[in-house]
Amino acid sequence: MDKIIFTDLLLQHQYVAARSILEVMNEVDIASLLSELNDRELAIAFRLISKNKAAEVFANMNNSMQTYLVEVFTEKELKDLLDDLYMDDTVDLLEELPANLVTRILDTVSQPERNLINLLLNYPDDSAGSIMTTEYVGLRKTMTVAESMAHIKRTGIHKETIYTCYVTDRRNLAGIVTAKDLMTAEDDILIKDIMETEIISVNTHTDKEEVAQLFTKYDLLAIPVLDADNLMVGIVTFDDAMDVMVEEATEDITKMAAMSPSERPYFETSVFAHARHRITWLLILMFSATITGTIITRYEDAFSAVPLLVSFIPMLMDTGGNCGSQSSTLIIRGIALDEIHFGDIFKVMFKEFRVSLIVGVVLAAANGIRILIMYKNTSLALVIGLSLAVTVILSKLIGCILPLAAKKLHLDPAIMASPLITTLVDTCSILVYFNIATRIFTL
Repeated sequence: MDKIIFTDLLLQHQYVAARSILEVMNEVDIASLLSELNDRELAIAFRLISKNKAAEVFANMNNSMQTYLVEVFTEKELKDLLDDLYMDDTVDLLEELPANLVTRILDTVSQPERNLINLLLNYPDDSAGSIMTTEYVGLRKTMTVAESMAHIKRTGIHKETIYTCYVTDRRNLAGIVTAKDLMTAEDDILIKDIMETEIISVNTHTDKEEVAQLFTKYDLLAIPVLDADNLMVGIVTFDDAMDVMVEEATEDITKMAAMSPSERPYFETSVFAHARHRITWLLILMFSATITGTIITRYEDAFSAVPLLVSFIPMLMDTGGNCGSQSSTLIIRGIALDEIHFGDIFKVMFKEFRVSLIVGVVLAAANGIRILIMYKNTSLALVIGLSLAVTVILSKLIGCILPLAAKKLHLDPAIMASPLITTLVDTCSILVYFNIATRIFTL
């Protein structure tokens, strides 16, 4: 409804009324509203946003919207926007823009800002340095609480966060002070007397996923980033850590579904790109599944002797695949949350073995009773029951071992998820099934 009303106001050139709608909206909601407009409407609407909101709205837009606006902005509009954008948002923008627009932006900013942008762009994509901002509140140990509050009032508007302040001595990080500490302390108390010296920090080359895990572990709002000389160069804030978590979760989900990760939104990715991201793994899984077919053809004599055996193959394979997927999902999650490590492999295997015994016995008993009732065949019930029990045990062990092995080999554990494990378990379940069947039926 807001979109319809807002669009009508733009078409009727009632810009004052349209601006009043934007004034009462949250920056994220404005970005969402603008994403539904065409290019011409977008350019008009963005210019209606108040200056104190414009940069935040721009930071929440998707790449195609940002690219279009940078193209149509005047030099003054571009400079005003860049002055209000936080440095990490500017760097994120430059990483996605075409080269000609990057050059235009770099020509717009001052030389010191350009040097800083180039420095941040040179950090590895998966490092803390690539997601940090250099705009933080710095205090000195000799400052009083009153002086610190006055300093924050003067400079805080240009900082990404004021909730955590950093006490430095020639860029050496000496301590941290929270806004709560400052607001509850007496004005004449020195910063050195209230600052916290037990500090959690990261290096510029620390993996950004590891940085995000620290936020979750210690409930941080921001974390300081130090260079190779242990000098403070910036901070990573909670919103950037959340972006990393979403990015890593998206990457894991796509890999677990046997697809190559894509950084672009679904509708902005071409059909060809979607197909390219999916087809490689599908080819690998398709050809690996032929192993199962080869094994089945080796037991044609067993089919001929007991044709009913064939009807239970899908059930065994599906059950094994589902059990393996359950285990792998839990282990991958544990690895992602830093709860499970390779050193825990035998502990994990023992736990999953006990779980598989319980699950296997219940499934085997349920199917055994069903087969006795339907087919009145004790031998068949025994074959299916034993095959199910062994398949469940094997699949759960495979499901817990492979992600841990991948982590040990410095691979993404997510690639050892459902599709790959299902293919391996299918092969194992068929081998188990026909080996048990040929012995019990003496085929």
